Amino acid sequence: MLRSLSLLAAFALGIPAAAAPASPPPIRVILVGDSTMAPQNGYGDALCARFTSQVSCVNLGANGRSSSSFRAEGRWDEVLRMLREDAGKFGATYVLVQFGHNDQPGKRSATDLVTGFPANMARYAQETRALGGTPVLVTPLTRRTFQGPNLHDTLGPWAQATRQAAAQEHAILLDLNADSAAAVQRMGQAEADTLAMEPPRKADPVPLDPNQVEPVGKTKSRFDWTHLGPKGADVFGAMVARELARAAPAIAPYLKTP
Repeated sequence: MLRSLSLLAAFALGIPAAAAPASPPPIRVILVGDSTMAPQNGYGDALCARFTSQVSCVNLGANGRSSSSFRAEGRWDEVLRMLREDAGKFGATYVLVQFGHNDQPGKRSATDLVTGFPANMARYAQETRALGGTPVLVTPLTRRTFQGPNLHDTLGPWAQATRQAAAQEHAILLDLNADSAAAVQRMGQAEADTLAMEPPRKADPVPLDPNQVEPVGKTKSRFDWTHLGPKGADVFGAMVARELARAAPAIAPYLKTP
């Protein structure tokens, strides 16, 4: 009642009433990456859940994909199609690209660290920008494998190559590798193990490959030091959201208040 009277008085006196704050235009976030970002065993869906309803968040992360195979399988073509066809629907489109885990030697879709991987990451940034999107390159999420009390981060070279590609292309950089490695080091192995898809069981043999889901042996387990359960997804989804708000302040209003 008092607000209505105040508005009427302002109108009678010729004083313009304060306009209601305009809601920000809708934006879109597209996630491109490997299993550490993918639905069910990555942080991507937890990140999407942190955006307001003004954000269309699409998680295209896929298990086992590298910076080469994601493109070779036609998955990147879907991103390009979305950028071409839906550009007018959104005030901005941010494309987050994170690879490295499956680009390493020994993986089916490995890429050369000196030539192939940096060129692939740079090309993702170039093609995103050419179609009006905002490229965001993300260094790979750390594996949670320790040697004694110290984290053994095997993804450092791929993180550095991602940093260099972002600098070369003037793309936004999220240094998830550095931030996640620091956080996991602070946790220690026992606490870091609680971020996995399942907790380790005493009967399970130690995985020969820290990236494999089922350790070698008769007993099968969904425990490993790479993929994420709900707790891990929430921890790293929140971490990426904070990094994104710092690196791209324009997106901060689209994140829910913690």
